[in-house]
Formats: sequence, structure tokens, C-alpha cells
Amino acid sequence: MPQLALYTFGVLKSPLADPGPLTREFYASGEAVYRKLSGHPGYLAHAEPTAAEQGVLFTADWGAWGEFAVPDWYDKGRTAQTTALATTLSLWTDLRSAFDAVYTGLHREALNRRHDWFERTGHPSHVFWWVPDGAIPTWRDGVSGLEHLHAQGPAPRAFTFQRSFAPDGTPSGLRDVEA
Repeated sequence: MPQLALYTFGVLKSPLADPGPLTREFYASGEAVYRKLSGHPGYLAHAEPTAAEQGVLFTADWGAWGEFAVPDWYDKGRTAQTTALATTLSLWTDLRSAFDAVYTGLHREALNRRHDWFERTGHPSHVFWWVPDGAIPTWRDGVSGLEHLHAQGPAPRAFTFQRSFAPDGTPSGLRDVEA
């Protein structure tokens, strides 16, 4: 059975290395959210570097998730001191499980604060696509999907909660969900 890949991307108002209270709040929230999401029904896995320091993304070893990549429109730093982005790459069993995890509990609380932490870029912040069972999506796959979504809108290869597709490419029941 296919699995659902989810790539999220946001440009932060401050670099990850910023010692200010908003950055500390963002990190604390993110750690708590990940702990909660990893136990959510339908969650399968997410990209984690094999070993890296906080804020080190571009040079980290991501194993089977591939070389770290970001959309072409990201124009901020790429070092531990200047990187100003937050991104995730994860696998889910289905769209309903992902929706329930994202729009309830701690993650919902974090979403309510997103404008404190993230710039408004005019680009989508997330993209879904289906992968074969056992496949590991790569960072490049996520970037490609997000860029496709931005340029051409939702399609079976790159979609959102609001306009989603089943593994066979037909529109899914969640396509009309207001998130």
C-alpha cells in the first residue's frame, strides 16, 4: 500500500542561531511537537540527520532521506549561524492521520503561533505526494513537489490538505477540508 510523504517548509524571521526568546520558543515548541507527532496513529517516520548540531541542516548526513535541499526561492543563510528556515520531511499511512496530527493538540497550538516565527512568502508551506510502500522520499523530492505545487497548483503528484488526491490520482474526500 502506498505511503504519504509530507514536506513542510517555512522561512523564519530570525536565524536558528538567534538567542532571542522567539527562537527559543520555536525550538522548545518544535521538540515537543515532534515527540507528540511521532506517537500519533498513522505516523511512520521523519527525516533526521544521523548526527548534527542544532541548526546544522545543509551539511548534515540525512541517510536514506538524501542530500538536504531547499526551494530555489529560499534566499537566506546556509550556515549554522545564518540558516533561517524550518522544514520537515515525513511519512504517513494516510491523509486523515496526517490531518488529525497537524490540526490538533500541540501542533495546532504551534500553527496558531506561526506568524510570530515565520515570514509570509507567498509560497505554499507544505506538500503531499504518494510513494510506494517501503520507499523513502528525499529532500529533493519534497522541494520538487513544493515548487510544482507553487507553479501549477494541486495535482496527484503534489497536493495539499485542501485539494488532495488518493494514491490512484482521483480527488480524495479531504479536498474540501478547511484548514
